[in-house]
Order: sequence, then C-alpha cells, then structure tokens
Amino acid sequence: MPSFGCQSMSLPLQRVLMRAPRESLLNANPQQWHYGPTFDGAKALKQYQFFRSLVAACGTEIIDIEDHNDGLSDAMFTFDPSLVSDHGAIILNMGKPLRKAEPVLHEQAYINAGIPILGHVKGEGQIEGGDCIWLDHNTLAVGRGFRSNQAGIDQLNAMLNSHGVQVLGFDLPVWQGAEACLHLMSVISPLAPQLALIHAPLVPTALFQLMQSMGIELIEAPDDEFMASSGLNLNVLPTAPSQCIMIDDFPATKAVMEAAGCEVKVFAGDALCIACEGGPTCLTRPVHRAY
Repeated sequence: MPSFGCQSMSLPLQRVLMRAPRESLLNANPQQWHYGPTFDGAKALKQYQFFRSLVAACGTEIIDIEDHNDGLSDAMFTFDPSLVSDHGAIILNMGKPLRKAEPVLHEQAYINAGIPILGHVKGEGQIEGGDCIWLDHNTLAVGRGFRSNQAGIDQLNAMLNSHGVQVLGFDLPVWQGAEACLHLMSVISPLAPQLALIHAPLVPTALFQLMQSMGIELIEAPDDEFMASSGLNLNVLPTAPSQCIMIDDFPATKAVMEAAGCEVKVFAGDALCIACEGGPTCLTRPVHRAY
C-alpha cells in the first residue's frame, strides 16, 4: 500500500500531489480568474518548473495531476481541493465557484495512487484546504470565512472525530472582500511543530491564544511586506521542520525566519504566485509527511 498520512504541517515531506500549469493557465482570462497585473502565463510556467525542482530536490515523491486544457487555471493550487489524514483523503467542496470541478481530479488521483477516500464534504458544506491548519496531530484548525463555512467544519469533524481528531472553527475577517483570497493560511504559516510565522493583526484572537497555550512560538512577518504581497510573503512551504521554501523579494520576512533558525530557499513568483494569489504552500497538496 502506498504511504500516506499528513496530520502535520512541517514534518519531512515524503509525498505530494501537484499539477503543473500548462494550457489552462496559458489560456486563462486574468479578469475572470482575478489574476493581477504581473500575470504572464509563459513566465509563470517557467517559475513553476523551478519551484517544482526545489520540491523534488528534497527527495519528495510527486504525484502529478495532468492539465489536459480543461480550463481549470487555479487547479495548479492543489492544496485546496482535498485534505489527507492518517486514515485517508478527504475530498473537499470549494467555496470559489470557478474551482468546483477540481475535487473530482483529486479523488481520481488518490484512487489511481491507491490512497483510500475517507469521505467527502458535500451539499451546503464548503471547505478549502487553505483554511485548514494542523496545530498538532490531533487538532485541526479551520478558518470560517468566504471559502469555508460551519456546515463544512461540521462535516469534517464528523469524519475525523472518531479518529481522535478535534476540528475547531475560527472566524476570519472580511479584509479585502469575497473576491479576494483570504484563507487561514494567509495569516498563519507553520514552519516547524512548535514554530509559526504569522500576521498578528488578522489572526483570530482565540486561535492566537490557543497556539500560545500549546507552546507554539509565534514570529511576526513584517507588515509592509505582508501588505505589498497581499499576504503571500507568509505563504511558506516547510519541506522539513525549519526547512522552508518561499517566494523571493521579501527579504525582511526571510530574515525573521532565519533569525528563528530556519533555512530558507526562494524562487521567483511574481508572474505565478503574486499574480494568481497563491504561493508555494498552495501549489502543493502534502500526501505524506514522515512522523
């Protein structure tokens, strides 16, 4: 049986689900997909390939979802349509209407890889992966906002509670509105089991206090770089505890992480990540992290 299980945000990344952007991104309508002025499809593809090489260099096995020009430009952000627990994959239900078809791609990929499906978020329930943070092996925090709702949180809890997992919902602010992308992981990025990078002004108070009570060290990203990047300076992918990949051009954020003991690799992401509102975490769906 292929290995799976990912009730951690930062342990060594063994296996990941990715989708290389091709025709669907090259042919994307930036206005339709809410892409910014630095969007450049051809340049974005090159930036993605370099990022992928950084992931592969860590020894991580990559499971590919192919882009067959299905028009699903955001499907490269594989973090959002599914979640992987130690007991199987959970197929989520996207809050962004243009992304509603993506979870089916994930379900088929898991079936092909021999990974069991634990359940589906369906009906009125909405959950996007970017709103889900494992605080520890048995505690899953979910941001309740425009992309994920209480009905989805209730369904997740029903699936995971019997396996010893507590699912806790925390309200997110409106911030830049429903059309923009504010996930819980837009304001909190775990870097190691007891270390997280945050933008404190937008972190739910109850979650901030809970993380402190759990002994998690919270380091703050510089406000100016957070605002300049719409939070993407905070979008950091740990490939192992304190071993991280982030978008280039945010030196003050990188320095804060390095001061906390992190080793940080960077890649250019102006056309890919800044323009399309998703960083290195969003571009990966961890399937297995080693315990």
